[in-house]
Amino acid sequence: MKTALIIGTRTSKLAMWQTNHIIELIGRAWPEIECRTRPFVTRGDKTLHLALPKIGGKGLFTQELERALREGEIDLAVHSLKDLPVENAQGLVLGALVGRADVRDVLVAREPWTLETLPPGSVVGTSSLRRQAQILHHRPDLQVKSIRGNVETRVRKVMEGQYDAAIMAAAGLERLGLERHIRQRLPLGLMLPAPGQGALAVQCRGDDERTRRILQAIHQPEVEAAVVAERAFMHALGAGCSTPVAAYAPPPNREIHLTALVAAVDGGAVVRVEGSGSDAEALGRRMAQQALEQGAKELLVYER
Repeated sequence: MKTALIIGTRTSKLAMWQTNHIIELIGRAWPEIECRTRPFVTRGDKTLHLALPKIGGKGLFTQELERALREGEIDLAVHSLKDLPVENAQGLVLGALVGRADVRDVLVAREPWTLETLPPGSVVGTSSLRRQAQILHHRPDLQVKSIRGNVETRVRKVMEGQYDAAIMAAAGLERLGLERHIRQRLPLGLMLPAPGQGALAVQCRGDDERTRRILQAIHQPEVEAAVVAERAFMHALGAGCSTPVAAYAPPPNREIHLTALVAAVDGGAVVRVEGSGSDAEALGRRMAQQALEQGAKELLVYER
């Protein structure tokens, strides 16, 4: 008789792809385990008509799943790591970090434009303050407007002409087979990703030793080292920070190399720092302190 795991997931195609990917990895490591899914609609999914900065991003796509975990309704939950707050929810831990895809953001556009060749005044869709700040830093002549919806919906809005272009994560488009809509993969020197972008996080109860042991078999330490540095940078700037923050560390060799930035929402000021170290957490904190000393402190805005 197979052992069963109940996995909580959001209902979008991308969330289901991510969950099925984790199920496949568990199945390879533990053929005797049967995985069943339980769908959830989160507050973030219910408020797709509102701009993200207006409703706050902290736990927007995770709270319902975390409640179900704590109450024992499910055994684990699959998330895009960038959607998770940097502090673990009470009683919960990240049992596995896996599957980092292309971390870059991309330009989706109606015409074969790049960010450099978009006509002046073009309307670019994003609900990310991080993306907005970096777009406007390079192209202050563009109009940035909020765009919500799942990956397919945002692509459709661009193709229908509601927007001239949109900035989206490469990982989501690739996982759904929508690469044909990518006009440009934005270089990291132009657009740094969100901390943890492209990685998947599997959340479970801290006291659930059985599930933690199962997840250890699919955990990828090289992904952990990179994203811990990125998230430590964001955390060290202050919990609840709603300022545009970006960070990226490639898969480490002997040391971890972290590039990070803090920006004004209008793109008028950007503080960018780089550094290396062997301790991911310490590196992230050190780079945050360096950014603060270089002027990031004046850019920080905190959620109330």
